[in-house]
Amino acid sequence: MPFLEIAIFLLSCFAIIISSKWVIGSLSKLARSLGWKEYVVAFFTISLGAVLPELTIGVRAAIEGIPELSLGNIIGQNIILLTFAVAVCSLVVKGIVVQSRTVRGGTAFAAFSVTLPFILLHDGNLSRLNGLMLIAVFLLYILWLFRKEDRFVKNYAYGGEEIEGTTGYLKYFLMFLGSFILVVLSAEGIIFAAKEFAVILNAPEALIGILLVGAGVALPEIYFSLKLATKGRSWMILGGLTGAVAMSSTLVLGIVVLINPITIIDFSPYVFSRFFLILSGIILWFFVRTSNKLTKKEAVFLFIIYFSFLFTELYFGELFI
Repeated sequence: MPFLEIAIFLLSCFAIIISSKWVIGSLSKLARSLGWKEYVVAFFTISLGAVLPELTIGVRAAIEGIPELSLGNIIGQNIILLTFAVAVCSLVVKGIVVQSRTVRGGTAFAAFSVTLPFILLHDGNLSRLNGLMLIAVFLLYILWLFRKEDRFVKNYAYGGEEIEGTTGYLKYFLMFLGSFILVVLSAEGIIFAAKEFAVILNAPEALIGILLVGAGVALPEIYFSLKLATKGRSWMILGGLTGAVAMSSTLVLGIVVLINPITIIDFSPYVFSRFFLILSGIILWFFVRTSNKLTKKEAVFLFIIYFSFLFTELYFGELFI
């Protein structure tokens, strides 16, 4: 049994949870003192906390010559965020409010963004040109997001003491920097363990990314979304989750592809995950579009999608065959 690899993987996932929490905490603290608005914080600081591990892992995987691991990681995390994370938070707050046009627009873009990479992959290649296209799509979304100032009327209330003086800002900046370094080191541990798992289980790196790495790096976002849920900031949950999905599927994947283009000869590791990812995005968008609040039944349905994905991958996939 690969006890050492399992220990390294679990320890690295735990370190990413803690370091991502510190990243979000330090940025949120700075955001409150600088007078940032709530949706800006939800989209950038919360989403950044979710995709920072993913981006770090993606860049390292691309440099190591295994960008497929990053693609699998992105797919796995996004399925979890669009189903399991949304469902858990919805049950905690007894329904996530989705009346905001911005939240609905963000959910629609998330559904589109998870589909776009597979459209570009129709010929089995994600080229550097495709990477630039993905980044351009993300930038276009940012332009749309900031088009109207009324989306940023409400200041973000972090709920702590104000930062006073240059020393205070320096303290939280150094906290952010130290947390980022820990994220990078944790990503190294996850990549090492993932590569070993692929060899031991004789499974494609993409499948390891989908099932194991994706689940590991989704933990920080689930944790922080649950904290928002317990504090009653339900509408910020979807802002953070859909922002993370959008960033990872466009910006993060685009950067990875710029470093190392992806060529897929065997699509078998992506057969089920591709279907469930696109289904998750469309179903969540449909729920958000047709009601003002995610209901308990809708949350249960999202749970069913997620556990169906797990069962299908484990039972029919290549990991344990």
